[in-house]
Amino acid sequence: MRIEAYNQITQAYNASRPSKVKSAEGSDKRDQVQISQTGRDYQVAKQAVAESPDIRADKVTQIKKQIASGCYKVDTGDFAAKLLEKYEAYC
Repeated sequence: MRIEAYNQITQAYNASRPSKVKSAEGSDKRDQVQISQTGRDYQVAKQAVAESPDIRADKVTQIKKQIASGCYKVDTGDFAAKLLEKYEAYC
């Protein structure tokens, strides 16, 4: 093995090392984050959904009154379609 060749290889590796990055101390530059209008709209919509109740009390009350009075009608076609949707989702 030739020592000269080894020295040349180590010099080549040392020459390609990156120099140290200078510190940004005293610099007026700061990182900034900008949120797009779409992102802001998404945040507003997400918050509105989180604050809305899971159960629509007005709808439940209306249906309970219809059931109690005996005038609540179920469309069998819609009912069957919903059952098939649920069944197909599990398969």
